[in-house]
This record gives sequence, C-alpha cells and structure tokens, in this order.
Amino acid sequence: MDILGKRKIWYTISLVIIGIGLLFLLINGLNLGIDFNGGTLMEFSFDHDVTTEQVRAVLQDIGIAEDSKIQHSEESGTNGIIIRAKTLDSEEIVTVDNAIKSEFDSAEMLRTEMVGPTIGRELRINALLAMLVASIAIVIYISFRFEFRFAAISIITLMHDVLITIGVFAILGREVNTPFVAALLTIVGYSINDTIVIFDRIRENMKLMHKVPFIKQANTAVVDTLPRSINTSITTLITILAIYFFGGASIQTFMLALFIGMFAGTYSSIFIASPLLVTWQERISK
Repeated sequence: MDILGKRKIWYTISLVIIGIGLLFLLINGLNLGIDFNGGTLMEFSFDHDVTTEQVRAVLQDIGIAEDSKIQHSEESGTNGIIIRAKTLDSEEIVTVDNAIKSEFDSAEMLRTEMVGPTIGRELRINALLAMLVASIAIVIYISFRFEFRFAAISIITLMHDVLITIGVFAILGREVNTPFVAALLTIVGYSINDTIVIFDRIRENMKLMHKVPFIKQANTAVVDTLPRSINTSITTLITILAIYFFGGASIQTFMLALFIGMFAGTYSSIFIASPLLVTWQERISK
C-alpha cells in the first residue's frame, strides 16, 4: 500500500474540509453557549410542538426578543425550547415565565441558569491556556523522546484535528460550551497517542532500514501499524456513538465533539502526520 506516495491527495482532502469549516466560521461564527458569553438561559417544555417564531413573538411583546437566541431543546425534543438572553434579574425571569405560560397553557420551566460576563471571559481565557499548555508539554516531550521535527509535525497534526472539529461545529451550528473544550483536550491526548505509535515505528525503521529511502521507511511503519490504528479507532468510535445516542442530552455535545475529533485524529495520524514528515525530510534533503 503506497499511502505516502499519494500524500497530495490526503493534503487536499484535509485542506478542503478545513477551508469549508473556516468559511462557515467566518460567516456564522461559533454558537457560543452561555458558559462563554454570559447571560441567562431558560428552558421550557410543552405538550405540543411550539416553534421558535411563536416564542420569539411572546418575547417581543415583553421587549427582550432582540438580544435573545431561541432554539429547540435537544433534551426535550421538538416540544422543548431554550431561550438564551442577556443577563436578566429575578423579576425579568418571572416576567418571561409568566408570558410564556400565559401564551402556552402546557408550558413548564425546566431550568434557569445564569453566568456573568466576567466568568464567561475567564472560561475563554482558561480554555486557550489549557490548549497552549498541552501543546507546549507535547512539544517538549516529543522533542526529548524523538526529534524536534517529530514534535513540530505532531502540533500541526493536532491543529488539523482541532480545526476540523471546530469547523464541523460551525457548519452544524451546534453550541460550544465547556464540555466542548474538555472534548478538544481529550482529542489532543488521543490523537497524539496514535501519532506517537506510528512515529515510534518510523524511528525503528530508520535504524533497521537505514539503506532504504525515508519515504519507504515511513510507509512501511504506517502500513504495519494500520490494523492497530483502525481497530482501536473503530472500537472507540462505536462506544462514543452508543453513549451519544443513549447517554442523554447533557453529554451529547461532548460525545459529538469526541466523535468528530477522534475520527479526524485517526485520519491525521495515518494520512497527515507521516506524509508531512516525509515532505519535511524531502525539503531538508534538497
């Protein structure tokens, strides 16, 4: 199997997916949850289907529709509505509750959550710091264990996985919250583990096959570890899907991000990391 000989194809596939995701990110942005933006979240359930337009009309009457986001609740199905508004005081929350219940007799408030803008800013900063610290630690470890070029390729590969995950969330319009950040950090750990396994085999081949061109050394390593990578990933992805569908809506964001990121991580470990290493080596040799 000449996987690395077709590396331009794999590069193109990744660039197209990342490009589409970035386009949606620039146009629509991320659907940041209340964890990051701050504000008030209210969730209502109904015994019949209620559209977001109907709820927005109610909020319009009490003057808070302009700064509010309204969507169907995944947990309550099509008969649930989530309202994300600017920070509301207790009287305003009661006003919204009364207005919804007066319009829809079956309405029931399931929960109310409030997050201040300062906490939202702190969460954004802490999320970025967590990713930065993880990246620095990975560079240090892989540089010590292997070589700096292996570490640099690993970070590029991890950025590939993170960008694809964020891009798909931008395309789907799914909410980005703190579980999403936790999923990104989990993806980083999973993906780097798979990449290191392949890199370790490449390092062995560099000693055992030193008379063979580097591209063949790397390709042999990828092919040798391919069954392990695929079998491990399929097992993990099946488990993630099972939890996504049967684990409840509270962890669906986390599991969806994990599924996308780990699928991307498996792809990048096989089709991006080693090909980039070969490209790097070819540039040095010229």
